Amino acid sequence: MRSRTILIVDDEPRSREGIKKILRVWAAGQYDILTASNGGTAMQILEKIPVELMITDIRMPEISGLTLVRQMRERLQRQPSVILISGYAQFEYALAALRLSVVDYLLKPVGREKLIASVENALKVGEEQEHIVFMRKMADPQLMAIREKEAVLSDSVRQAMHYVETHIEEAISLQGVAGYVHLNGSYFSALFKEQCQMNFSEYVIRRKLQKAKELLLKTNLPIAEIASRTGYQRVKYFNKLFKEYEGMSPGRYRSMRNEVEAQIQ
Repeated sequence: MRSRTILIVDDEPRSREGIKKILRVWAAGQYDILTASNGGTAMQILEKIPVELMITDIRMPEISGLTLVRQMRERLQRQPSVILISGYAQFEYALAALRLSVVDYLLKPVGREKLIASVENALKVGEEQEHIVFMRKMADPQLMAIREKEAVLSDSVRQAMHYVETHIEEAISLQGVAGYVHLNGSYFSALFKEQCQMNFSEYVIRRKLQKAKELLLKTNLPIAEIASRTGYQRVKYFNKLFKEYEGMSPGRYRSMRNEVEAQIQ
């Protein structure tokens, strides 16, 4: 597990080292505290090392703190949280910080308690953003599209979706669900496809695999147990379906959890 990193960027040595000293005591070894005296050096660090939080002064020669944040937003795939510090209470700075989605804007001199509170909040915001990005990657976009228009679906289709949700561990057939919603099988099949732009059988597979992905990432259950909990008694068939829809094996998908955890730890 790699160390987590906080980067302090300030051209004033006294301010830079003062913040570093406060955060080093607060971090108690849980974070690496790096410093840079200018925006160019900071950008080099950001491009080489995953940084959870950057604290940067706004007014610096050559590359200002605002310019540094803009460059970071354009170049980096993984975005650290940002706290801006300034010796000047200018409205324009605060407005620019807001536009750049900066977590906090602090005025010098920054007191110890205020600095630590701001850092803890910024790190929490960063973790929440990482989690949101991760969950979006995990979610099936076609299932999300159906969920977004659930309010306009017919009662029969909504009831069928609820049935799938509550019987995810069972083998689910079109005829069985059509009987549950009191419709003819052929009519139900056509109705579901018309409203969801997806065959009912494909919906069931995608929903079961979505549940399987959640179990793979959130538990340490054996893959055979996960297959069983999503209604597949034959693990070989479960693996085949999973690879067909996700482009990788269940084991490889599970390893993504460790990779993401390594990024946010």
